[in-house]
Amino acid sequence: MYFKALAEQDGGDLSLMERTLPPGGRRPPAHRHTNCSEAYFVLDGLVSVVIEDQELRVGPQEFVLVPRGTAHTFGNAGDRPARLLVIHAPAMDAYFAALHELWNRDQPPLPEEERALMSRFGMEPA
Repeated sequence: MYFKALAEQDGGDLSLMERTLPPGGRRPPAHRHTNCSEAYFVLDGLVSVVIEDQELRVGPQEFVLVPRGTAHTFGNAGDRPARLLVIHAPAMDAYFAALHELWNRDQPPLPEEERALMSRFGMEPA
């Protein structure tokens, strides 16, 4: 993940990151944001975005908006790395900083630790 815009730069209005998703990589657990919307703009590759019960396959130069409160998850749908821009409005970069710390310990976090972190930042399981 490479952050292009942080909460500290725009008063928390939005965060923008570029992500590379490996083929067969882990998807975030399906969840809802109670306090922000999320959007994806695919740069390279093919991304699967599941919104509620509908799977979208999103390719280069395509955009998807996930309104706040909508269940979703996403992952690489192809056989090569996919790159996308992810926008959160308002900003969520503090969550990803905390998630990075959680996943960069000696052992992966327990599912309940990840759920607790998600809850702290306004996300709930879908």
